[in-house]
Amino acid sequence: MSNHQKLEVGSQVVNGIDWEMTPDLSFGTYESWGGRERVRSNSERVHYFFVDAWGETSKLCLMERGIRHAKVLAEIHAPQNLIDQCVEAQGKSSRFEKSYAIDFALKNWLMENLFVPSGVDLIVVLQEEVIVEDMGPALPTSVEDMDVEQCSLPYEPAIINDDEIAGIMKKWNFHDTQLNVDGNFKNYLIDSGDGLTVLDKRTSLMWQRDGIDITSIRRMNREINGLNEQGYAGFHDWRLPTMEEAMSLMENAINRKGVHLHPCFSKEQPFIFVSAQRQPGGYWFVDYKQGTAFWSSGTIPGGFGKLCRSL
Repeated sequence: MSNHQKLEVGSQVVNGIDWEMTPDLSFGTYESWGGRERVRSNSERVHYFFVDAWGETSKLCLMERGIRHAKVLAEIHAPQNLIDQCVEAQGKSSRFEKSYAIDFALKNWLMENLFVPSGVDLIVVLQEEVIVEDMGPALPTSVEDMDVEQCSLPYEPAIINDDEIAGIMKKWNFHDTQLNVDGNFKNYLIDSGDGLTVLDKRTSLMWQRDGIDITSIRRMNREINGLNEQGYAGFHDWRLPTMEEAMSLMENAINRKGVHLHPCFSKEQPFIFVSAQRQPGGYWFVDYKQGTAFWSSGTIPGGFGKLCRSL
């Protein structure tokens, strides 16, 4: 990467272009599990140029890339004949592969024309559409009119063997699309009033509405420690849920966001770590997209976090 090449893209300053990065390489780095382990942090960003050939007219664009982050920052007004020649040189390609690495001619043009004071006139900043997730209808703010049956779920970390998991689902009447299809655990969710959390009056748990981005179990524990040090939502005792606690949120129907959750919870954490390990090895997860529990390595594929705390 050449860090002396600085670009002003609207109000953002891009410090350095990675000339070796390509669309294919960025996918291998930021989407594949093996590649992610080589990335220093989830906040790391790289910038590279690529040719977008999806439309009728191909375009030269500037990409900002990171883990679970891909944003086209700008279109560059390069000579159309140079862009078209780059696309033609690709030969026949799949209709699913229309993002190409720049060639030598485009790189030279960029080096000669973009990193000069007049180069800013060649940059057309793209405004990203901000999509606000639908968090469903407003939750009640009290349980005065509810007949709440209290339920105390296990809250200590556990070791769960393969032959025990089905029994857990049936014991607590949790819905699981593979192990207990007819299960339907009843929650009583209350709006906590802070916009960050939800209370379940049946299990006496407070939950994050959103959660922690995908990472390894080691990094997950660091993220939890950081949130507790900061006092997320005013509390310092956030933790991973147990298998039972995480499954208590599993809805028996998929909501309009595509997950087995009440819509007050974000869809951006489709499968989460729980505080349960497997013998002889591995970690358990709860998958709200598929509606089931599963186990895997703690690093590959990794998992999201949706934290809870006891009231």
